[in-house]
Amino acid sequence: MSQEPVSLASALESFTEQWSPRIVTAVNDYDVRVAKVEGEHVWHVHDHTDEFFLVLDGELHIALRGPDGERTVVLPKGSVFTVPRGTEHKPYAPVPAAILLLEPTGTSTVGDRHDEVPAHVDATTGHALT
Repeated sequence: MSQEPVSLASALESFTEQWSPRIVTAVNDYDVRVAKVEGEHVWHVHDHTDEFFLVLDGELHIALRGPDGERTVVLPKGSVFTVPRGTEHKPYAPVPAAILLLEPTGTSTVGDRHDEVPAHVDATTGHALT
């Protein structure tokens, strides 16, 4: 990883793909990723790790399924939320949004278990910034 500061705005300007995160830096064994998102992701579960979301711009909704049923959290710009490990969830952006994610290095964007992955969702462990 670079020993120089990374501008999140510049990182986000460096790509156009939706739901295709770029790794901006690492902290210990975790990747810090940024992504542009719009529309629906896919229902998925991370069996062994929590997933941290920070909304940099726009708004993100995260549908959650648990023992008590289904609910949706709404994250406006500047909000953070952590999806606990083992929780089935589906992010959705009603308007174009930019998010920052914190996940262990090598974590798949579609988790360990997931529904069929639509063409607009990049099943990846993150891409390097170019």
